Amino acid sequence: MDFKNAEELLKLCETNHCSISEIMKQREIELGETSADAVEKKMAHTLEIMRESAYTPIRKPQKSIGGLIGGEAKLLRKHKTSRKNICGSVLSDAITYAMAILEVNTSMGLVVASPTAGSSGIVPGLLLALQEEYHISDERLVQALFNAGAIGYLAMRNATVAGAVGGCQAEVGVASAMAASAAVELMDGTPKESLNAASTVLMNLLGLVCDPLGGLVECPCQNRNAAGVSIALSAAEIALSGIPQIIPFDEMLDTMYEVGKKLPSELRETALGGCAATPTGCRFAKKMMDNMQKA
Repeated sequence: MDFKNAEELLKLCETNHCSISEIMKQREIELGETSADAVEKKMAHTLEIMRESAYTPIRKPQKSIGGLIGGEAKLLRKHKTSRKNICGSVLSDAITYAMAILEVNTSMGLVVASPTAGSSGIVPGLLLALQEEYHISDERLVQALFNAGAIGYLAMRNATVAGAVGGCQAEVGVASAMAASAAVELMDGTPKESLNAASTVLMNLLGLVCDPLGGLVECPCQNRNAAGVSIALSAAEIALSGIPQIIPFDEMLDTMYEVGKKLPSELRETALGGCAATPTGCRFAKKMMDNMQKA
């Protein structure tokens, strides 16, 4: 059940008449020489960590190490009940959970790197929001995480998920592709539609730079998790509607990787360009460093 690219993955799905999640789960069983029960228990544990990191900051806001973020998730949850809410339940919850998980990450709490800590809010953010809206069981959510894992595996094998290598398109971009693909399967889409959604995400986030203020994964990272989950949701909706994606996922992944390598070093997690190099960004970076030295 091993596969090197999305084309091989899709063929396995078609030949075996099964989902991406089933192929990925079987791959883990075979390569790990373990049982289905053991693999599912590990993924269920992953889901519990994701859920805890999404819900805790809503009840108890946490200030980040650098002091730039903290309390955003609680504000978003309060805003959801106001007359000014414009996103609706699924997107509002997905954004809230995505930003909440970044609060946990930046305050040194436990998160699941999916695929990285800096983009860890996107996959659980969208899947937990869909679970609540459509009353989806944990068992089905666990299966969706295997789907997301397949997309992340392909990105790590054939490209990169590191902002220092490919910019934020590699971190938030891949996380959003994982979330979109998993969401499509969760809503009974086909393997082809899942891969279409993943490709659409990479297309829409192509060229996104990595420019954290002060070199800390706080700002603009938290907001980009919210943007990423929004793009993942729209890509999933497009795919589920039956709209085809012209460029296959494998080609889009190759393109993302090539674009990332062409980004100047200033725009690849060095905090020397983009938002980090703005006058305000530089002032915040200095303030953060001063505070950390005093501490």
